[in-house]
Amino acid sequence: MKEYRSDKLRNVGIVAHGGAGKTSVTESLLFNAGAITRIGRVDDGTTVTDFEPEEIKRKVTISAALAPCEWRDHKINFIDTPGYADFVGEVKSVLRAVDSTLIVLCAASGVEVETEKAWTYASELNLPRMAFINKMDRENADFYSVIQDLQNKFGPTVLPIQIPIGSEESFRGIVDLVKMKAIIPSNNQGFQISEEDVPDDLKEKALELRQLLIDAAAETDDGLLAKYLDGEELSDDEIKKGLAKGIYQSKIFPVMCGAAYKNIGIQQIMNAILDYIPSSETSSFLGMNPISKEVVERITSDSFSAIVFKTTADPFVGRLSYIRVFSGTMKPDSTIYNATKDKIERIGNVFTLRGKHQDTLSVIHAGDIAVVAKLQETATGDSLCDKEKPIVFEPITYPKPMFTMCIEAKNKGDEDKIGNALNRLMDEDKTLKVIKNVETKQLLISGIGELHTDIMAERMKRKFGVDVILSDPKVPYRETIRGTVKVEGKHKKQSGGHGQYGHVWLQLDPLPVGTNFEFVDSIFGGSVPRQYIPAVEKGVREALMGGVLGGYPMVDIKVTLYDGSYHNVDSSEMAFKIASTMALRKGALQAKPALLEPICNVKINVPDSFMGDVIADLNGKRGRIQGMEPISEGTGIIKAQVPMSEMFRYAIDLRSITQGRGYFDLNFSHYEEVPQRIAEMIIATSKKEKSEEH
Repeated sequence: MKEYRSDKLRNVGIVAHGGAGKTSVTESLLFNAGAITRIGRVDDGTTVTDFEPEEIKRKVTISAALAPCEWRDHKINFIDTPGYADFVGEVKSVLRAVDSTLIVLCAASGVEVETEKAWTYASELNLPRMAFINKMDRENADFYSVIQDLQNKFGPTVLPIQIPIGSEESFRGIVDLVKMKAIIPSNNQGFQISEEDVPDDLKEKALELRQLLIDAAAETDDGLLAKYLDGEELSDDEIKKGLAKGIYQSKIFPVMCGAAYKNIGIQQIMNAILDYIPSSETSSFLGMNPISKEVVERITSDSFSAIVFKTTADPFVGRLSYIRVFSGTMKPDSTIYNATKDKIERIGNVFTLRGKHQDTLSVIHAGDIAVVAKLQETATGDSLCDKEKPIVFEPITYPKPMFTMCIEAKNKGDEDKIGNALNRLMDEDKTLKVIKNVETKQLLISGIGELHTDIMAERMKRKFGVDVILSDPKVPYRETIRGTVKVEGKHKKQSGGHGQYGHVWLQLDPLPVGTNFEFVDSIFGGSVPRQYIPAVEKGVREALMGGVLGGYPMVDIKVTLYDGSYHNVDSSEMAFKIASTMALRKGALQAKPALLEPICNVKINVPDSFMGDVIADLNGKRGRIQGMEPISEGTGIIKAQVPMSEMFRYAIDLRSITQGRGYFDLNFSHYEEVPQRIAEMIIATSKKEKSEEH
């Protein structure tokens, strides 16, 4: 691919709800630009950007994929992103690297949940947004209904710059409202088009909508507004100029239409990007000097600076870093400074990817996107620059993982491989988290949802040869006592030569929740010699590791050693340790033992319309509502305390209740006694599992 300077570059993130046809639109864009010779299909697994085996198998986009093409002597870096909530991390990464977004909607389904989320993410970054209403050839396609839906959700400045000619089976072209021309494919592949007069039955509607465009364009520029108010007609170029200004300022959001499979309206997307979206040459980028901590600004002509927005772990090639250059240039066989890590990195070859096809680059100018292999220290979100002029850009923010599973190797001997594979996958996907639960001795993997963790497991097998089993995590229950008892423990054994003799009297008292354990030595008069008291405490502590109900650790117990006896010859540390263990276990059974469960603080962000359903569901999960508070128009936070055992699959439940609009944050609060009926079931299950283990 030839060299393109900053003014000839555009970066566009293609975002949508799953099933709206993003990948098909991307495929048609590449075909029209001559980057590919035939349009692949998602159902056939032949598209450029869905090339991972998991994507082909499931027919959904899982990873964001770069798709550069050339059009009108410009280079456009399209990035196809996933449309399912589980892979939102990929969308958030891509939006930090692009200059604008193309939001694809289905003409039959309209604005869906992930459409709303993608719009919000782009809005937070103040990115220009264009919409493309796809599948105009589909049954129940309704362009004007989708426009109304967009305006209701995102405001009246969502304006069509095209309208369809026909609908469903009769859809055959579009009307360009700026040119006031009908654009009709002149061959069955839609590659060649002809411009014709606007059909008579659409003229009135087209003129009405064109007037709205002229009004919006005039308001963006004082000169245009003065001319407009004087009653002069704006030229097509002036309308374009005004619209471009409004789009760049995120005040106007143009809407186009077409059908990716029929290749109608696709060339007009690329024309609109070049006509209405300015290059990053006009932009500035803010960061922080890591030494002085001052805010610094970069424009494209400044020294080199960039951000790594995506990393992939390839078992053959190694780590691939996707880099968006904000200023200056980057060349192969050079060194760069990682300001985030304070490390120098060596760059070898620099290339671009179209799906999985590589194309070597000789120089990368500001505004372009490139891929570099085998950077040693650099991870997603890191800032790269010249060492003499360091800058750190704000890191990419990701949603917290909400769905947790236990992960273990299917085959013995693969335990060591799991850690390495998970580290590589976490390098690639910043929404994956792994922790080792010390109490349950389980390795836990957390992701955005069930599909996310399932696909992670598939990737571990394919990329790193590790077959894993995912299962629900164990709850770290604990046991305690509710009563006070005095109990004797005696270990006496005679077997020729030295015998064994240890004898203690312990008092067990309950402690306040969270106190854990207290050992008190109240021996008076030497009934238990001083040298054996540490052994008594050690025996008690070991006995607390496995409780008397379900074998869970015992907590919040005060143990007082107040009496005992010893033998001059037969007593030993081991004998007193065994006697103490026996006493503790016997006493715990007598002191009204109780099962405790972990309780979590939960904050649930949810639209007001779903508040009642979410609260009812929490009540069914033994949750206690702590309060509710509004955070923005139409959205509020529910605060609750819920048993951990009820929360492992809550990500699935909440998505179902709120149609994917709700999300939550969870952290441990405290332990509480389990209700008797539930405790009996837990204890029975635990005993059964332990008997099966033996």
